[in-house]
Amino acid sequence: MNLDLEGKRAIVTGGSRGIGLAVARGLAAEGADVVIAARTAETLETAARAVAAESGRRVIAVPTDTGDDEQVRELVRRTVSELGGVDILVNAAATPWSAGAPADLAATGDDVVRREVEIKVLGYLRTARAVAPHLVAQGWGRIINISGLGARQANSIAQTIRNVGVSALTKNLADELGPHGVNVTVVHPGLTRTERLTERLGQESARTGRPVAELEQEAARNSLRRIIDAEELAHVVTFLASPRAVAITGDAIAAGGGVPGPVYY
Repeated sequence: MNLDLEGKRAIVTGGSRGIGLAVARGLAAEGADVVIAARTAETLETAARAVAAESGRRVIAVPTDTGDDEQVRELVRRTVSELGGVDILVNAAATPWSAGAPADLAATGDDVVRREVEIKVLGYLRTARAVAPHLVAQGWGRIINISGLGARQANSIAQTIRNVGVSALTKNLADELGPHGVNVTVVHPGLTRTERLTERLGQESARTGRPVAELEQEAARNSLRRIIDAEELAHVVTFLASPRAVAITGDAIAAGGGVPGPVYY
């Protein structure tokens, strides 16, 4: 299927590695020009050069801390200036959730929640606020927010709050921007194979002597009983960013390989 993304202009935050980088690759492979944003300039530049070489598209690195509203506005200004506009925003910039982070009530201090909300909820709000006027003016656009299946599990107060917050933001934006031709969706990954996961499992393998494949199999508790790769998740996001996904907005797309047991409707 031709996704009709040729010549579209996208911003991907958190684009230097992991899911964000995979999404940038997916969009560029379909013919979009992409601005990738993250905090570390050197890593970002390396990623931009790699994606540009692979795809033949324009891929521009703009170091950005989405916790800073002025930097976010400058990111959008540069995108519009260098690409002539913007059509797609993919929000993937977030501090990675640690399995060892505080989860219970007594251990969840105010600062723990503030840290999680600052980047993953308020950061997404900042980028959407800066991009939306351009999408509304042209009567077409896509915003895809990367959240997480932690929104559907009460196993950590801060993690659940940040992911539910992204879902709430998504629905509000979808209802407001929909009449202007802008679709807004949230994608919930589960455990996803990224550089960070590969590094963690490699370290655990070295420590325990257990093969990485065995550790992956143990960790894969989804319906497919295998870990979803970042590239596979990026296929879902790339479709949602395309004109072909016009019928989907304001909703959550789970992309973690299925959650055994519960019925979601």
